[in-house]
Amino acid sequence: MAKGKIGIIGGSGLGAALAAGGGEAVDVDTPFGKCSDSIILVKWGDYEVALLNRHGPGHMIPPSMVNYRANIYALKSVGCTHVIASCAVGSLREEIRPKDLVIPDQIIDKTYRRTPTFFDGIAAHVEFSSPFCPVLRKHLLDCS
Repeated sequence: MAKGKIGIIGGSGLGAALAAGGGEAVDVDTPFGKCSDSIILVKWGDYEVALLNRHGPGHMIPPSMVNYRANIYALKSVGCTHVIASCAVGSLREEIRPKDLVIPDQIIDKTYRRTPTFFDGIAAHVEFSSPFCPVLRKHLLDCS
């Protein structure tokens, strides 16, 4: 995987843990409105990392109200070439226990009540048979 700036979208605990050594807070204007929080730019080992708290300061933004388009646009605007998002979810498989790390290869998109595209006003088609970057996914699996 080519080295680039990594965006991490997570909860307030993840951001606080990674940004404990300081960092620069930046606010990004986007054509999709305000993103969830300021982006914290930090160095983590040899990597430049941009941290974004999905639910905003004080964990006040519910999942159905997160401005996902603004968040992704803002991370791209600060130079992120890869984005990793952590989520707290459940599983129907008993062998997947709480706190297990799962790196999925497919999704069933059951979201609603939000705009499903970045392409307002134009016809654009995005291939979605592999919804996760196979290169980044392989790198994460190799590191786990």
